[in-house]
Amino acid sequence: MPETPSEIVIDRDKAKFWLDSNGCWQNRHGKFRHPKIIRHFHASIRRDRHGYHLYQENGRYVEKVYFRYEDQALFVFDVVQNDDIILVLNTRQHVKLNPRKLFIKNDNLYMQMGEEILKFVELGLMKISRLLQEENSQIYIQTSSQRYPIPVVGE
Repeated sequence: MPETPSEIVIDRDKAKFWLDSNGCWQNRHGKFRHPKIIRHFHASIRRDRHGYHLYQENGRYVEKVYFRYEDQALFVFDVVQNDDIILVLNTRQHVKLNPRKLFIKNDNLYMQMGEEILKFVELGLMKISRLLQEENSQIYIQTSSQRYPIPVVGE
């Protein structure tokens, strides 16, 4: 019978790193610079009832390091437009754009995805901006089939 792995859990207040509001990993020395480590951290993000954590299996044990984040833990890093508009998240997950779930808050673009919120940053924001239109102070997103207003919340 296989052995159940032990679990090592690090609380968020003991984690030595965090995710800033632009989707960049930081520690007390500043922004992470090594692309391989950055990709690994993003790909390791999971969520459970206690919050977001980095998840890693190491043979006989599982590591969960809960981390702080300044705005959101999930970010839209890229947008791929084929028949559908696909959002590429920092976790490498691909999600279909739901234009009815977009909203603007504090001059940032977000999308509600179930209980989670995705924040558009850098390349993702630049790519989606090609589909955005402004008319009478209202922002819209134009998909191939329809134009949807994007509400502003919290102002």
